[in-house]
Amino acid sequence: MSMTPETPLPPKGKGIELRPIPMLIFGSRWLQLPLYVGLIVAQGVYVVLFLKELWHLFAHSFDFSEQQIMLAVLGLIDVVMISNLLVMVIVGGYETFVSRLNLQGHPDEPEWLSHVNASVLKIKLAMAIIGISSIHLLRTFIEAGGLASGKTGYTETGVMWQTIIHTVFILSAIGIAYVDRLSNIATGEAKHSASH
Repeated sequence: MSMTPETPLPPKGKGIELRPIPMLIFGSRWLQLPLYVGLIVAQGVYVVLFLKELWHLFAHSFDFSEQQIMLAVLGLIDVVMISNLLVMVIVGGYETFVSRLNLQGHPDEPEWLSHVNASVLKIKLAMAIIGISSIHLLRTFIEAGGLASGKTGYTETGVMWQTIIHTVFILSAIGIAYVDRLSNIATGEAKHSASH
């Protein structure tokens, strides 16, 4: 009985030698680096916006009505949620599409990063977008209280369309999660049949 020699694996820490064209194609992922750096700059802009809105709320804390304070706080929450979305895209996208961050064992490693992939990232982004849309819709509903008196910039049609768009976001997220579940089931069945 003849034994076929196994192909030796490259030593740990050393990469496989790629031919020039595959190396160029694989290396092109680094073109995304400026995009993620740009998102970090956008994150800084959101920090400035948050501080500006916070100062505005603090300066008018004695003049504002309860409704105005609530709207200002919802604005702050909106900025924080968009900032969270940016962090997910920056960290998760870089880890998935560019290069490993090697954060294993770091005390501040995000819990979700250990099992992040393109599907998980899509679902998390969809949930974050629904959260942001919910804040916007809540602000609209609060301000739309003055529709009858005409003291608001919103119209009934505008409120209706915002509600429809929010519902579409929710249905899209459910659709993405369902397709991802079907994909996981199919992958699991394929692995199970391959092992038997």
